[in-house]
Amino acid sequence: MRRRSFLQTAAVGPLFLNPSEIFAQEFDLIIRGGRIIDPSLNLDTVADIGIVNGQIHRIEYEIGANASEEINAANKILMPGLLDIHAHYGQDDQGPHICLSDGVTGWVDAGSAGADNIEEIVAVARSAPQPARILLNIGRRGVIPEGDTADMSLANVEVAKAAIARNLDYVVGVKARLTSGVTANDIIVIRRAQEVASYFDLPLMIHMGQSDSSMASLLAELKSGDVVTHMYAPPPNAIIDEEERIFPEVLEARRRGIWFDVANGRSDHLRWDTFDAIMATGFWPDTISTDGFSTSRSAPSVRDYPNVMSKFLNFGMDLNSVVAASTLAPSRVFPFLRDKGTLNIGAPADIAILELRDGNFQFVDNYENVRNGTHRLFPFETILAGRKVPRA
Repeated sequence: MRRRSFLQTAAVGPLFLNPSEIFAQEFDLIIRGGRIIDPSLNLDTVADIGIVNGQIHRIEYEIGANASEEINAANKILMPGLLDIHAHYGQDDQGPHICLSDGVTGWVDAGSAGADNIEEIVAVARSAPQPARILLNIGRRGVIPEGDTADMSLANVEVAKAAIARNLDYVVGVKARLTSGVTANDIIVIRRAQEVASYFDLPLMIHMGQSDSSMASLLAELKSGDVVTHMYAPPPNAIIDEEERIFPEVLEARRRGIWFDVANGRSDHLRWDTFDAIMATGFWPDTISTDGFSTSRSAPSVRDYPNVMSKFLNFGMDLNSVVAASTLAPSRVFPFLRDKGTLNIGAPADIAILELRDGNFQFVDNYENVRNGTHRLFPFETILAGRKVPRA
């Protein structure tokens, strides 16, 4: 549907309202004059958004109606709320609120906890203001410095199954964190994690970049719907070969439905030269995520979700593609996000309002390498279920 046709259709609302009734209709919130970018609707235009009862009710060039509250979004970008499918906001009560004020209206804690401490992370997810779920770490103690499954007894299939069974409403997948402490047992760890994930028909997310086995061997263990995270990790365990070509097994994995995710993080996961080589091939990420914590604002390589988006905007992707990888694509990875990632009429009114500034901005990889860019997205306002949220 063409943009003008969509806006005219969206503006109609109920079919039998006459023009005077439409004009007089009161909205809970109107966001006026922003540039709306919604890849789910192939929409990129300046217009108003009207919200009623927590839902998107109308998108129109100029809504001639009253509202209980209005936001002037002139020179701002309106998009569906950002969806961070690899984060660690569940580690404390502040994480969900901090990321919400940065535009994140849905998130997944990617393996902070294992079977022994899952209840702590589930409690944070339950109390989060936005929808939140967790991936169970196959290492029963969760993230530990020496390597989550360096001690293979921690990768206990039956204990993991029991933990998920107790928390089926909040566990949406399994995480295998293949760090340097795991090394020689990485395939065994993946197989145990996959056994648990498949038992519940859930996706498996694997942390790549520091394992011993070849990329081809790791990918052979994955099924459609699984996620490869930290896709910009540098050699010798990268998704590119010595000639800076994407491994054919990686291309084949994407064809059979495996997702490739950013997970920017703080160390070991993104280096500019590898980033450039991968982007040059045209193998862009399916999903952009932060690998962020409540303390990430003090981490130069992360800062906030819009900062991570800005890296891709400056160094390879157009704005609409960046928005798609931050909204629409992640909404398709986990079922609990399926009604997110869109501003369609009737959808939950979860909206990230960002400001795109031009200037000279520094962007940092995980190895303290700095490069300059000319564009940076900054959080402006977040709307969750139709209400403006406070900035943390």
